[in-house]
Amino acid sequence: MSKDFIDHIAVEVKNVDAAVKWYSEKFNCNVKYQDKTWAMLSFQNISIALVSPGEHPAHFAVVKESLTNDVKIKYHRDGIGYVYSNDLDNNIIELVDRKS
Repeated sequence: MSKDFIDHIAVEVKNVDAAVKWYSEKFNCNVKYQDKTWAMLSFQNISIALVSPGEHPAHFAVVKESLTNDVKIKYHRDGIGYVYSNDLDNNIIELVDRKS
């Protein structure tokens, strides 16, 4: 079995369009997805999700191969399965069933 790995980190932004423009001008990254409520930026080693407050919580996502067997699994618009959970200090962790 392969090790789990970090897929993305999600940070809250006030304006998704402005944040995508800022990140794209500052860093060499690609916009994988963008709408009015969130965007996914792809870097060489990880992705960053820019999320609107209240749409998705700030979190980091771990790819978990066994997640597809979880009865609590939900699906994002892009078809990726996920389950949100909390660590001991109440930080939010999103478990995803595949690399986005």
